Amino acid sequence: MHATGDQFRLLIYSHDTFGLGHLRRCRAIAHALVDHRSDISVLILSGSPIIGSYGFRPRVDFVRFPGVVKLRNGDYSPRGLDISIEDAISIREKLIRASAEAFRPHVFLVDKEPLGLRGEVGPTLEMLKNNRTRLVLGLRDIMDDQDQLAEEWDRKAAMPALENLYDNIWVYGSDRIYDPLAGLSVSNAVRRKMAYTGYLRRNFASGTNAGRSSPELPDNFVLVTTGGGGDGATLVDWVISACEQYPSIPHNILIVMGPFMPAETQSSFRARAAHLPRVQLTTFVPDLERVMSRSSGVIGMGGYNTFCEILAADKPALIVPRTVPRLEQFIRADRMSKLGVVSMLVDDDNRSIAAMADAINRLPHQASPSSVNLPGYLDGFQNINRIVDGWLGPGAGAQRSLELVN
Repeated sequence: MHATGDQFRLLIYSHDTFGLGHLRRCRAIAHALVDHRSDISVLILSGSPIIGSYGFRPRVDFVRFPGVVKLRNGDYSPRGLDISIEDAISIREKLIRASAEAFRPHVFLVDKEPLGLRGEVGPTLEMLKNNRTRLVLGLRDIMDDQDQLAEEWDRKAAMPALENLYDNIWVYGSDRIYDPLAGLSVSNAVRRKMAYTGYLRRNFASGTNAGRSSPELPDNFVLVTTGGGGDGATLVDWVISACEQYPSIPHNILIVMGPFMPAETQSSFRARAAHLPRVQLTTFVPDLERVMSRSSGVIGMGGYNTFCEILAADKPALIVPRTVPRLEQFIRADRMSKLGVVSMLVDDDNRSIAAMADAINRLPHQASPSSVNLPGYLDGFQNINRIVDGWLGPGAGAQRSLELVN
C-alpha cells in the first residue's frame, strides 16, 4: 500500500443514530493513530448533531451528514429535516460516496453496522473494494443478545458483507470476556479476519477539550452519567429520588444528563435538584474523562465508551443497564459484575429507592476494576497502532505508542 505525497488516509464511518458512543469511539481511534504516526490523516463521516462540540487533533477532521434518530421501537426518523427517512438515507448515501471518492482513503473503517444504516455504505464499500482500499469493520465487545443479533443481521444481509467485502474485523474487546458473534453461523474465513484488539483505554491527561463547557466540580462527588441521555431519564430519576428520600447520603452527586435528553425532562430534574444541596446537574461536558478521573465513583448505564472510561480511570462503578432496544448493556454489566469489575443494579420496574440509596452509599468503598486481574484488556490502541503499522510500514511517521488516548 503506497501513499501519495507520503501521506496515508483513513476514512471512518459512524452512523450515529443514538447517543454519543459511536462518534466518541471513532474519534478516539483517530486520535490514537495521528498521535502514533505523523504520516496519516483521518476523515470521520458522522451523523452526530454535536460532533462540532468536540475538539479534534491536527490531521483529523469530519464531514457531518444529516442526522437520524433511532426510536425505541427500532424505527428511524430524520433528526432535523422535515423529509422522509428514505430521502434522508439517499442524501447520506450520496455524501458518503462523494467523500470517499474525493478523499481516496487507503483504509476505510466502518463502525458497527456492516453495510451502514439501511445499507447506505454498501455502494461505497463496493467502489472502494474495486479500488483495492482495505476495508475494516469495527465491532464493540458485545453487540446484542445472540438471537436478536442473528435476526437483525439476517434481515440486513450483514454476513455476506463480512464474507465478501471486508478484509479485516476488529473487535474492541477481549475473547476472554465475550465473543460478539457467539451463536451466529460464522465461517472459518470470517473468523480468520477477526482480531480482538482489547478495550480502548481513555486518556485522562489530554487537554483536547480542557476548559470547554466543564462544570465546577464539587468535592468528594459521585459522577452519574447517562451517555447521550436519550434514554437516561429513568436512571437520573432513580438517583434524584434516592437523594430526596435519603438526605443522609454523605456524597455530593454530579449528574451529567446528556445532550439528547429532552429539554422538558431536564427542566423537571433541575427543579427537583434545586432543593438538594448535594446534587449538581449539567447537560454535557466534552471532557468527561477528566471529570470522571476526579470522582470517587461512577454510576452509569454501561455503554461501551462509559465502560472503557471506568476501566481506564479505575473507579468503583455501579452499572444500571438498559434492556431496550438492545440487551448489550445488560450483558456487559452482568458479565463484568460476575467478574467483580463493577457492581450492577437491575431495573426491574419497581426501582427500589432504598436499594439505590444503599448502592450510592457503598460505591466509594467498593473495589476498583484493577482489583480483578485481566492482563492486556486495555491494550486496544496499542494493538490498533501495531496492526496499522503492519499494513503501512513503520516509516518515518511512526512516532510512539500511546497507552492513553482521548
